[in-house]
Amino acid sequence: MPSTSVLSAPPSSRWSDVGFATVARGVSTCGDFLAATALTLALQSAGAGGLAVSALLLAATLPLVLLAPLTGRLADRVDSRTLLVGAGFAQAAVCLSLAYAEHPVVIVTLVALLASGLAVTQPVLAALLPAMVRAEDLPRASAFNQTAATIGMLGGPALAGLLVGQFGTRVPLLVDAASYLALVVAGLVIRTRRGGSRSAGPAASGGERPASAWRLRHDPVLVAMVATMAAVVGALGALGVVEVFYLRETLDASATMFGVVTAAWPLGILPGAWLLARFAARFTDDTTLLWGGLVLLAVCCLMVLVGAVVPVALLVVPCWLLGGLANGGDSVLNNLLLARRVPEAARGRAFAVFGGATQGAAMVGYLIGGLAMEVAAPRPLVAACGVAGLLVVVVFVVPVARAARSDRLRRAAPDGAAGAGLPTPTPAG
Repeated sequence: MPSTSVLSAPPSSRWSDVGFATVARGVSTCGDFLAATALTLALQSAGAGGLAVSALLLAATLPLVLLAPLTGRLADRVDSRTLLVGAGFAQAAVCLSLAYAEHPVVIVTLVALLASGLAVTQPVLAALLPAMVRAEDLPRASAFNQTAATIGMLGGPALAGLLVGQFGTRVPLLVDAASYLALVVAGLVIRTRRGGSRSAGPAASGGERPASAWRLRHDPVLVAMVATMAAVVGALGALGVVEVFYLRETLDASATMFGVVTAAWPLGILPGAWLLARFAARFTDDTTLLWGGLVLLAVCCLMVLVGAVVPVALLVVPCWLLGGLANGGDSVLNNLLLARRVPEAARGRAFAVFGGATQGAAMVGYLIGGLAMEVAAPRPLVAACGVAGLLVVVVFVVPVARAARSDRLRRAAPDGAAGAGLPTPTPAG
């Protein structure tokens, strides 16, 4: 059984590396959302419906799911610099081709290839972060990382709207191609490296188990966390397809109000991530992080349900802000839990499994949303997402309690526990 905490970290935090990784993630995320929004606007302008939007989302998501087992192992076995530089150049080339593609089949194929590069870079950057900082600094580093992603999520759609309105879809896709070069620069300047010979054999310190011996299914706490997160994401996934029709048609929101509402959720992520970063490291019991994540997911679902019954689009804004706040806090808890419980040499695989599970669940939600839009009105579908998410949280209370109890019993066992003598995070402050 895995230890309660296997977080290994450098003797001093490399904040310059965190900064480079943060900028790279922010710029590339902005590019991702820039391309997605530009293509979505192009579909809507062409008169496409919910199925077309869901097809585009599926093309951007499926590779993240199917390639997760492979890209996770790549992140652990191949030098992180090689992967970031290679994937960055490849994504830039694909996006450059996408700017000049016209046939729908070619566009969908290129979007899938673009997502394949993302399937590589996501676990590489996620696994690098815990290797850059001390254990007590990880929540703050995660908050920086989450902030960059959120700024990218906010800036991408806004920039896409501006550029598409002025120049059409080609210019924003060319800008997106240039944004991926940030990954190349990050790969070259970040001093912290992992993968390749660095991950061979047993972990370097603390008596950690070899990476080849690690399996997520052997850790009930991580299984409960990943399963709960994926199930809630699946329940809320249809919202990604339905939201534009709910706001624009049901609530008669203007294009400006639509932008304000859709920006509210990522805007709420920022304070949520920093608020949890201040306190997360104080909770040395991993089961506390697990329960905290479940509560925050419930808040996300509740805010979606409340947002489904408001009479005007403006009232959706506070609902989405609170939902985003809970979402940002939950992301910090999840990252800390994974970093604590997974051996360093297996973290690329762990983050890929986590990302693949949540993206796969989102993909199911997109498909359901696209199909449901053909037979139901947007408002009941938004409400159904919130209700389904709350039901998922209620159902998972029992598995989470069982996982927490199993972990406590294992740590209390007199034969000790696999985690005896392993380094544990030092509480902040």
